[in-house]
Amino acid sequence: MNSIDLNCDLGEGFPNDAAIMPYISSCNIACGGHFGSKETITQTINLAKDNNVKIGAHPSYPDTINFGRKTIIIDKESFIKTIKEQITLFFTCAAVANTNVNHIKAHGALYNDLVHDEERVNWYLKAVNEYKNNIKLYVPFNSLIAKRALENGFNIAYEAFADRNYTNALTLVPRSFPNAIIKKNDEVLRHILALCVEKKVTTIEGKQITIKADTICVHGDNENAIEIAKLINNILKENNITVE
Repeated sequence: MNSIDLNCDLGEGFPNDAAIMPYISSCNIACGGHFGSKETITQTINLAKDNNVKIGAHPSYPDTINFGRKTIIIDKESFIKTIKEQITLFFTCAAVANTNVNHIKAHGALYNDLVHDEERVNWYLKAVNEYKNNIKLYVPFNSLIAKRALENGFNIAYEAFADRNYTNALTLVPRSFPNAIIKKNDEVLRHILALCVEKKVTTIEGKQITIKADTICVHGDNENAIEIAKLINNILKENNITVE
């Protein structure tokens, strides 16, 4: 691997955005489901422009109380409506800022549900269908959303996480578990090099599994997010992997 996209979830109300931007190549901007407004979207888009960082919409279940991190009961029409409204708002802000949108990436519980939930995968793809010729979908490797997106003519980028542990099923360890988030810098770096160089991930059960990653995510709400992003950027360059 000669290059990798390093992305981060931003525009979510945390103070790290400006400091993280120089070390990443794309960002996923909250667009109203779990957090975000026209003002915060526009502010984050402008930060990205200043740092030559690609932008993407980061839609979620409409659940600001739980920050989009819990699966909610929702019918098909309401689901499609909220996803469309969030993405429309984002694209409108991008157009005003005269900036192209690179991708769409689901947030939180929705992201996790799209790994295996056939019904919600179909709803989601219907909601974003009008954009499929112009953007990529950031999706987990070996997931149902990845398979169905390819079948429906979407361009996809496989995503892995710099600061999250995996299970043997290649799903993220739930945040309710104490070992869900990788916080120590040396552990993050081992994890990243394995992903990018060996194309492997070591699960919490201790098994090494093959994984493909076109883009790697650092969570903006990680308490060490700035330091982790800088370290990853440096270690990748030291291993002749360009962040782009």
